[in-house]
Amino acid sequence: MMNANWQEYLVANGARIDEGLVTDFGDPMVELASARDATIMAPLVHLSLLECSGEDAGPFLHNQLTSDVNHLAPDAVQHAAWCTAKGRMQASFLNYRTSEGFRLLLSTDLLAATQKRLQMFVLRSKVKITDLTSEHEIIGLSGPASEAALTAAGLPVPGASLASAHFDAGTVIRLDSSRFVLVVASTAASTLWPVLATLAKPVGTPVWQWLDVKAGVPLICEATKEAFVPQMADFDKIGGVSFHKGCYPGQEIVARTQYLGKVKRHLYRIRADVAITAGASIYASDSPEHPCGMVANAAPSPDGGYDALAVIQENFVEQPGLALGEAGGTGFSIIARANPAAE
Repeated sequence: MMNANWQEYLVANGARIDEGLVTDFGDPMVELASARDATIMAPLVHLSLLECSGEDAGPFLHNQLTSDVNHLAPDAVQHAAWCTAKGRMQASFLNYRTSEGFRLLLSTDLLAATQKRLQMFVLRSKVKITDLTSEHEIIGLSGPASEAALTAAGLPVPGASLASAHFDAGTVIRLDSSRFVLVVASTAASTLWPVLATLAKPVGTPVWQWLDVKAGVPLICEATKEAFVPQMADFDKIGGVSFHKGCYPGQEIVARTQYLGKVKRHLYRIRADVAITAGASIYASDSPEHPCGMVANAAPSPDGGYDALAVIQENFVEQPGLALGEAGGTGFSIIARANPAAE
């Protein structure tokens, strides 16, 4: 749930909020169009923050996540997944280090269940898992003037993609050449926001979700929990899977899938004229009994309609008649594989 003071501040500055999501700041289509080539900033209220601290925090996470936590440099950031014993992702994270330990950004609707289940594996390890969401605000910054906006606010600018830099009230994470995530203490957020706004246009959370779709970065949420092996969602392509580390839940299946070449579903960018939601099933007209794919993430598009990331069985990709919800349902177009590194 959004911090009440932060919500009040955003509303006072033009935000419209529906069911806990900042939908827009007055003109959603203009805001979406701005995401293409302008500098924007968005409250990332769909994300929450967990901290894993204590003497054994590193080894603990290394033994749970698909990424190589043991070799995560102090200023590095990594995508990571947490799998079931069957190799299915039950959560995805953006993992970074602080002086206190490790911090994990994840989908808000998975926060409580993830914290509770991770706690079950702590046993005698010297590890503390803490929900820091209510004490921090998460802000996305994207566009050509992003670095200038950070500098104007007196914030550090990480020099490389998937790198972090800390400041007194939080952390700046660089995702790529033009996108940053700021994790800021709630007490400082309302001071920082207007300074950034001198160079960045405030936009609703869905604009950032569209940028994630464009970037090919999936986010596991309640609707897609346990639906995908990491390679299906391109987590190996974005550095979220290490094939050289030791055991973690589902590791044998993830490794076998990789080395035997059994990944038959892949992540694609798709577009539809109507609303698309995460978790929606995809059907082929010549195989109506069983779904051949699932939507991972979706957001309204600047071009109208919706753009989405979807995991689709590869032998159906070239076939006509793919539809959302049911065979013969709403049609859509496949744009491309989601990540340039994907073959």
